[in-house]
Amino acid sequence: MPNRFADFLNTHLRGDRSTWVVAILLVLTSLVSVYSASATLAWKQGGNSVGILFRHGTFLAVGLGVMWTVHRLRFAWFSRLSQLGIHIALVLLLLTLLMGSEINDARRWMDIGGFRFQPSDVAKVALVAFVARMLDKNRLVLHDFNKGVRPIVGYIAATCALILPADFSTAAMLALVCFLMMIIAGVTWKPLAITTGLGVGAVLAAAGLASIAPELFPRMGTWMARATGFFGGSGGSDSSQIDYALQAIHQGGLLPHGPGSGLSRNAMPVAYADMIYAFIIEEWGALLGGPGLILLYLILFSRAIRIGTRCPRNFGGLLSIGLGLMLSLQALVNMGVAVRLLPMTGQPLPLVSMGGTSIIFTCAAIGMILSVSRSLTDPDAAAPVEPSGSRHTRPLEPTPS
Repeated sequence: MPNRFADFLNTHLRGDRSTWVVAILLVLTSLVSVYSASATLAWKQGGNSVGILFRHGTFLAVGLGVMWTVHRLRFAWFSRLSQLGIHIALVLLLLTLLMGSEINDARRWMDIGGFRFQPSDVAKVALVAFVARMLDKNRLVLHDFNKGVRPIVGYIAATCALILPADFSTAAMLALVCFLMMIIAGVTWKPLAITTGLGVGAVLAAAGLASIAPELFPRMGTWMARATGFFGGSGGSDSSQIDYALQAIHQGGLLPHGPGSGLSRNAMPVAYADMIYAFIIEEWGALLGGPGLILLYLILFSRAIRIGTRCPRNFGGLLSIGLGLMLSLQALVNMGVAVRLLPMTGQPLPLVSMGGTSIIFTCAAIGMILSVSRSLTDPDAAAPVEPSGSRHTRPLEPTPS
């Protein structure tokens, strides 16, 4: 029986085992915690808690299916698909900005056929994959801003600019991840300095534009209130939400109480989404719930870095590291908000918070990391995809200093 189980894992769950274990543990944590935290939401919807559990479980199951499917592909396909994906994402972001569903003064959602999703979730994965592709493609001219870096910066700026009016934190986080990828890829100091200057100039220009035409940035007041509340002023409902989170953490104590014991769900507006980290600590204690989740994301990040540094091809390495940075940084931001280390952002906890498209594209990102990890033991998984179908494993030239 043990041999059969090992054969099953080797056949169907390929790639880095530690990453698989972390992903499955996060899925189980999400299933238990969201069901417990959504009791108030179920009451508002007529007491249908089983329906909420079924819907969330379905998204998790679909996400795992996406992860499994993606991890079976050769990662070279993601380089080619990223060209299509980034342009689709830009179109979806533009349509969302113009005619998306407006909730809480933010146009983040698109409704297609009764299905609501956030195009920014698509854009995050697509942009990281596309930046990894461009950094690999331009690796010999990364010392030249015009030839090697400017095309990359253009796509980063366009994507973040379309996300910014409705979601400042996602735009800022995505820009930071891409900038770190440029450093890791070997972009020299001069192009980095130019990129930094352009970024600072864009931020100042956006702030000036918001003061002249506030209708272009309808959430500017919300951002200012959150910053004011974080630094000791009155942050309105966002400040009280963090107060509820801190109270939940305090009530959780050190030792676990078990699922269903949390009471903060009755007061905290989004205990099942933005503030699920505080709710998990309330039910599972500060010794298990808090450090346990942090450890899982640190393992995911460390495995993504290890996979990226050992990958035989530049694109695969940058892809794994970039996606690992994105997921771990998002997790740290979410947890930092819950313990009042950061202002309120609305970033979900990857693969744990309730959310359809967030779960699916997080699973897609982990599946891509797993696909890269296959290349460490399977040379065929590292082979590039050529238009004619031919494969080669020519070593890559180093980037000139």
